[in-house]
Amino acid sequence: MVEIKVYTTQPCSFCARVKELLTAHGARFTEVNLAKDAEGRMALVGRTGMMTFPQVVIGDRLLGGFKETLEAAESGRLAELLAA
Repeated sequence: MVEIKVYTTQPCSFCARVKELLTAHGARFTEVNLAKDAEGRMALVGRTGMMTFPQVVIGDRLLGGFKETLEAAESGRLAELLAA
């Protein structure tokens, strides 16, 4: 099964929503909460080029935030990525 990481912060309603969406699709993921980790945030920016939360990474691919994850779920792309 592909590794999924969800980078979050607090408070973040979109973070909660993306975790619910992934759970509803049967995805197992690791949450990386960067609320109090400035170095971790900078490393994530270096890796993804983004400073917003949440960020969903499937394998070595950045899926994006809640909007992109929802769009992937609605189009069937999320199921394809989870099956890889």
